[in-house]
Amino acid sequence: MQTSTNTSYRFSNRVGNIPKSFIREILKITAQPDVISFAGGLPNPASFPIEAIRQATSKVLSNDGANVLQYAPSEGYMPLRQYIADRYARKGMQVSAHEILITNGSQQGLDLIGKVFINEGDNVILEKPSYLGAIQSFSAYQPSFLTVPLLDDGVDTLELDELLKNKDAKLFYAIPNFQNPTGISYSEIKRKQVTESILQSQTLLVEDDPYGDIKFTDKEYAPIKKYVKDRGILLGSFSKIISPGMRMGWIVAAPEIIEKLLLAKQASDLHSNYFTQRVIYQFLMDNNLDDHIAKIIDLYKTQKEYMINCMKQHFPDEVRFTNPEGGMFIWLTLPSLMSSYVLLDHAAKEKLAFVPGKVFYLDDAVNNTLRINYSNSNFDEIEKGVKILGRIIKTLISKTNISVLEINP
Repeated sequence: MQTSTNTSYRFSNRVGNIPKSFIREILKITAQPDVISFAGGLPNPASFPIEAIRQATSKVLSNDGANVLQYAPSEGYMPLRQYIADRYARKGMQVSAHEILITNGSQQGLDLIGKVFINEGDNVILEKPSYLGAIQSFSAYQPSFLTVPLLDDGVDTLELDELLKNKDAKLFYAIPNFQNPTGISYSEIKRKQVTESILQSQTLLVEDDPYGDIKFTDKEYAPIKKYVKDRGILLGSFSKIISPGMRMGWIVAAPEIIEKLLLAKQASDLHSNYFTQRVIYQFLMDNNLDDHIAKIIDLYKTQKEYMINCMKQHFPDEVRFTNPEGGMFIWLTLPSLMSSYVLLDHAAKEKLAFVPGKVFYLDDAVNNTLRINYSNSNFDEIEKGVKILGRIIKTLISKTNISVLEINP
């Protein structure tokens, strides 16, 4: 049977609206063993509790195998939801387990929120720059995006307040702790200002917090949802503190919101992987999560500090970079006429990869930024990669004939 080569598939407008993930594409290249990758937001495999997960898996199968391999409630395993609620209580936020929905990573949470809240043309506010995965998820529902700049201490609250007052936005999506891609965290003052602005509007805060536990200081920041209460939706994840491959996250929201998200989830996948939920819960019962997180913090803090020191040694003064107090990313700003795509082209030839900052923006205005990940590289790779970047940047700065094509690839 011969297949026609002229088939015209009538895809939805929705799928055509979703931007391709530059990060997923570049990860195909970085899978090569000789490539130094600062590109992905990958946890360090050394942090994975492999033996403890093996033991938890064996125990779950031995003690309750028939049930853990069966269909399960869409809301998620109740003891796991209660465990999450109890951890929030330690941060001063009272949450019922019934206000928690287990999801396939926080990425599914973003998709469910878009499905439940966004109609075509609705205004959605994002930080500038913003997490590419959120841009992808929300884009499927064809909103009108509005952006508000990030400053060194968090979002520009004056511009945010103007948008909230004048643009009737459905959602404001934010990552207040160690933001992806910049590593910036909101100050306490900014958190209070965001709270006031949200409470005076009809906009819901969508607060994404995958990195909040990976903090390198003694500062304690409660989720902004604690203060905006039912005007906020909070996303969390086990990906950065146990394993990304297990694809397990959660949403915290008011019961009325959870009810609608639950309907959307049932239409999507019936329920998240029940076996994985049970293994994670068993791991949590048998091990001290705080002790495990402390090991991750020690590892990432050391890697971050080593990368920062290498940058100070090998980068020219014209390059600015953030010094995050947690999380997994450093944000670089190059001289204004230098393109991070040109830098990537040169770096790739020397087996080095990173993510140009432009993919985290919704416009073409910014070409001279890039995101660097430090959590998934050893010291030798960090030093070698930073040296390569520093040398290429110095060479590009010294050029006197930077072309228009290089500035705007």
